[in-house]
Amino acid sequence: MVGFGVSIFLITLGAIFKFAIKAHLSGVDLPALGVILMIVGGASFLLQIVLINRQPRAKTGPEVFNDERGSSNPPQI
Repeated sequence: MVGFGVSIFLITLGAIFKFAIKAHLSGVDLPALGVILMIVGGASFLLQIVLINRQPRAKTGPEVFNDERGSSNPPQI
């Protein structure tokens, strides 16, 4: 699984290929490659967000009863 950094890198690299590079290579369509990289980077970024939200939340510790009266004994009913 790729992280957020790799996703942002793919989006940035795709934008550079799409908008900034004006070179022509035989057999390679750089603007199309840029669009593909931006789509893959965006999909990866969204997948990261979805997977982080699906993870169970870690508990910080056991819940402790706090008796503000200073008694260590629980109240009796």
